[in-house]
Amino acid sequence: MISPLSATLCLGLAYGVSPKRETVSASAARRIALAAQGFGVPRPEGATNAGHVRRAIDRLGLLQIDSVNVVARAHYLPLFSRLGNYDSGHLDRLAWGRKSARGLFEFWAHEASLLPVASHPLWRWRMARAASAQAGDVKGKLHVFRRDKGAFIDQVRRQLVARGPLAASDLESGTTKTGPWWGWSDAKYAMEWLFFTGEVTTASRRGAFERVYDLTERVLPAEVLALPTPEPAEARRELVRMAARALGVATARDLRDYFRLPVDDFKTRLAELVEAGDLLPVSVEGWSHPAYLDPNARQPRRIETRALLAPFDPLIWERDRTERIFNFFYRIEIYTPVAKRTHGYYVLPFLLDDKLVARVDLKSDRANSRLLAHAVHLEPGNDAATVAGPLREELRLMADWLSLEELSLPRAGVLAKAMNGAPKRR
Repeated sequence: MISPLSATLCLGLAYGVSPKRETVSASAARRIALAAQGFGVPRPEGATNAGHVRRAIDRLGLLQIDSVNVVARAHYLPLFSRLGNYDSGHLDRLAWGRKSARGLFEFWAHEASLLPVASHPLWRWRMARAASAQAGDVKGKLHVFRRDKGAFIDQVRRQLVARGPLAASDLESGTTKTGPWWGWSDAKYAMEWLFFTGEVTTASRRGAFERVYDLTERVLPAEVLALPTPEPAEARRELVRMAARALGVATARDLRDYFRLPVDDFKTRLAELVEAGDLLPVSVEGWSHPAYLDPNARQPRRIETRALLAPFDPLIWERDRTERIFNFFYRIEIYTPVAKRTHGYYVLPFLLDDKLVARVDLKSDRANSRLLAHAVHLEPGNDAATVAGPLREELRLMADWLSLEELSLPRAGVLAKAMNGAPKRR
């Protein structure tokens, strides 16, 4: 249902009038953003199923992949934040299961990502630009590798055709790491170039999350590959629409960053969507740049939720947006020297209703079956007694989801003391 604000803006556009930018309050923008990301609705009761996982990913448009495994792999955590104690096996089967069950594929979107297979046609323009080595469309120095070692890439392609799914380490040559480029071997570079052009995709993951590649037509369902390829401009318009649905209300930079769209034509695509009424121009209280509202965005009067958010969660991965919406300065401190860290090594913000109220430095101690909260930090202006119970319950839920028996809480700090005095629930 379109909100009164959206209806007013749409009416002006329908009559060819450039409506005055309506103003959205800071609190309303925060609630719109949370609702667009799937918060503020009850988590599933009882066991989750593959449908819950599919719908959550469809809402977000993607899951970012990252190798850090301090708590859990990055792509599993946003689903826990929204679904609670879900079966992560559903995600595994959608991403790396048998061909007929594939619901996701890997590609470069907002960094390395898992994407719904239905969106595969929307990314073929990027694959084509990569194959033609257009500037800015090939990650890192892959275009240099392609120019200098095309014959080796051809050799790798032939091995994949003949041998089937292969990791870079399975290749017959080029597996020795050379040079400073991320410590990759020539075999890895060749595989990644073929991956970025869409010729191959991830068939499965092995061991410590090693990517196993195969020809795309042997991995993705035939009906997905048979989907028509839209014109590049329409594909990028649709990706902006998807970003708007996932963000609710956003600046132009927010919209472009969601799928890391090219700068060269983004303004044109944005203007086309505004003219069509697919994006509604608004001003948001406290934002220094113009914003755009999804016409179908939910605009709830209140948000009731709780969630631990991974550093790579789409709600907070764009740090400037996080600060703008939540007045919450957030930086991941993994690469910060210990003595210079403010909050810890792997810190998850805690969302309570429509505010980020605390930070938790977490680690999964799998050998001893413990979820370790090294430290908890209460955000200024929040009441420790109000935050302590919900945070403890969410940590216990996370421990259960990770099949960790014990929850270990810190002792130091006002929030930690309140949590240790909070009622314990299983």
